[in-house]
Amino acid sequence: MTEKIILLNDGRSQAPAVPATLEAPTGSLRDQFARPLHDLRISITDRCNFRCVYCMPKEVFDKDYQYLPHNALLTFEEITRIARLFVEHGVEKIRLTGGEPLLRKDLERLVGMLAELRTVHGKPLDLTLTTNGSLLARKAQSLKDAGLQRVTVSLDALDDAIFKRMNDVDFAVADVLHGIDVAHKVGLGPVKVNMVVKRGMNEQEILPMARHFKDSPAILRFIEFMDVGSSNGWNMHDVIPSAEVVRMIGAEMPLVPVDPNYTGETAERWRYADGGGEIGVISSVTHAFCKDCSRARLSTEGKLYTCLFATRGHDLRALLREGRSDAEISSAIGALWRVRGDRYSELRTINTEGLAQGRDGKVEMSYIGG
Repeated sequence: MTEKIILLNDGRSQAPAVPATLEAPTGSLRDQFARPLHDLRISITDRCNFRCVYCMPKEVFDKDYQYLPHNALLTFEEITRIARLFVEHGVEKIRLTGGEPLLRKDLERLVGMLAELRTVHGKPLDLTLTTNGSLLARKAQSLKDAGLQRVTVSLDALDDAIFKRMNDVDFAVADVLHGIDVAHKVGLGPVKVNMVVKRGMNEQEILPMARHFKDSPAILRFIEFMDVGSSNGWNMHDVIPSAEVVRMIGAEMPLVPVDPNYTGETAERWRYADGGGEIGVISSVTHAFCKDCSRARLSTEGKLYTCLFATRGHDLRALLREGRSDAEISSAIGALWRVRGDRYSELRTINTEGLAQGRDGKVEMSYIGG
């Protein structure tokens, strides 16, 4: 078979410039639109044992696909060092992602190292992890013991046939549900369950998922099929607007809007009128939330992306491995964030050609997490 290569780095990623005048972090960094730096999402592996059609489709990420070599990945010490610098700039929440993060060997050691960090206000970080749930039952207790606070689990259907068609590796729903139950029992909650909805594939699972998780400790969130990367064949026709999802559920189980937990939260929250818990909808296609976006993303090999839909990263690993000081790297991070003007989803909303066709050249979701 001819080898397939996905250009995760298009050659435009370079080490960021270190400012001539170094500045100490203030804990209140702002970008061009006065958006703070609150969340850091860290991809710790580009490997995944699923081949979800909206993220790592098998026809692209096949058995000949070449993952990053181990020496290209950031070490746990490098991840922790960078995370500490981000925390000094104001980050209060760190989410570990992948690929599938539970595939990274000795992950608990990294969790323990990050759990020791404190915000500029002296509080523990909100330390979370997103997983496909395949290894969660086995890992939940050790992750909790290491200091992880919460998990988010991806689950796109309750029907086994539909779920297996979406993960494309014949993995059963029951095993993911078991992982969710174990995570809840060991205290990694409230567990959030993310369902990516794609027209023609799993929209018939919206109500069954809502019914299943209603009156449970889990919080179900519905995510619009997004044009992340260039390999998932995104088309606007495949997007089911979140407003449609809310109407569908609300017609059977009345919903009441809920205020966000904090400014910049990605999910719009709704609670069941009868007190049966809550759901969330993430609507980056039809209702862009760029104006409050406070998230930075660190790729598996140490590139900083200031937007999920970015086409270019900034190579922090190069600064680490050429021996730059904390002050130099911190100043480079600060300079990058201050000039940040990303608002791709807002621009996409007014660009009808982009809505129909998507955009090539964006970094793949499996490289920087969701």
